[in-house]
Amino acid sequence: MSAAKEELIRLIDSQPEDNSLEDIAQSVFFYFMVLRGLADADAGRVISDADMSRLIKSWSFGPEQDS
Repeated sequence: MSAAKEELIRLIDSQPEDNSLEDIAQSVFFYFMVLRGLADADAGRVISDADMSRLIKSWSFGPEQDS
């Protein structure tokens, strides 16, 4: 069995027995997004908090608000 399948099986097996399919899917998605973020950080693909704040403010759709 491939390492990827083994990793996914371990992740699914670690879920509570009463988790719904949606709960499991969200957990798998979250896990892989964390791995992607860690890989980005390791590769230096990061921005400062101040730059991120400016970027988020640029997404605003409406009257500009002071924070």
